[in-house]
Amino acid sequence: MAQAQFQQETSPRGEFVRQPNRFTGRVTAKSTSAPGEGPDEQGRWPLESGRYRLIWSRACPWAHRAVIVRKLLGLEDAISLGTVDPIRDERGWRFSLDPGGRDPVLGIEFLAEAYLLTDPEYQGRVTVPVLVDTLTRQVVTNDYPQLTLDLSTEWTPLATKDPNLLPSELRPEMDRLMQDIYEDVNNGVYRCGFAVGQEAYDEAYSRLFSRLDQLEQRLSHQRYLFGDHVTEADVRLFTTLVRFDAVYHNHFKCNRNKLSEMPSLWRYARDLYSLPGFGDTVDFDQIKRHYYGTHAQINPGGIVPQGPDLSAWTS
Repeated sequence: MAQAQFQQETSPRGEFVRQPNRFTGRVTAKSTSAPGEGPDEQGRWPLESGRYRLIWSRACPWAHRAVIVRKLLGLEDAISLGTVDPIRDERGWRFSLDPGGRDPVLGIEFLAEAYLLTDPEYQGRVTVPVLVDTLTRQVVTNDYPQLTLDLSTEWTPLATKDPNLLPSELRPEMDRLMQDIYEDVNNGVYRCGFAVGQEAYDEAYSRLFSRLDQLEQRLSHQRYLFGDHVTEADVRLFTTLVRFDAVYHNHFKCNRNKLSEMPSLWRYARDLYSLPGFGDTVDFDQIKRHYYGTHAQINPGGIVPQGPDLSAWTS
């Protein structure tokens, strides 16, 4: 069996098994902690404007969706934003894009510093997005699925816009669809790309394109996943689709066809790309440099392809 990109997250049959999220604190107005204090006995941090900093990589789809939701809700003034370099070394995500190579608010060089300050025994992979408390420089959460849900629910007192990304009457169906999209598409492309066993890859590949075919059919008669209104489900699907032809099709061997060869999904992705908060938060250069430049087991030479032609996204 070939050597895995992430050995600790690879099963004996060569299947990529994503690590659980280590930090699951939540920021909410329901916290019994006073302003400036830490979490209450239930792990709830107090809701305060300007106190927390969202750390993301422009390359990462999980982090990208948090930034989209933050912008759609008008939370830019309430939650500051820090950006790590798309290229990681053995020490992980670094703040080398900032002057002096340090985050200007947290004062750290590597995101791992915040992880280890919060849990000195932490040995897992350091991931984004991360919400960090600027007072203590400790990680509040790296639980990316819950983070965006909380932005739309717990952060509403500080939001300046109300796009209603989580319509209550749709939540049961939305939750089911978002879980299917996560398992087969969002995480499915990684299960293809990081598989080191043929059977594991074949299974992930089959589930990925079966789900994409279902979504293609669903979108053949409606604008978005739930009609004419953008929801959280669209945000979660978009961040995978916008990376599909640029990296997943080739780099992760998701090559039955390109996104641009699936008419309904291609129309849908370009529609979302045109909306504020979506296309203006996409950085194809950093996306490509991250994937092709940091997965040495998949792309040993680190060569970043010139293509594909990205002009169709805005034509």
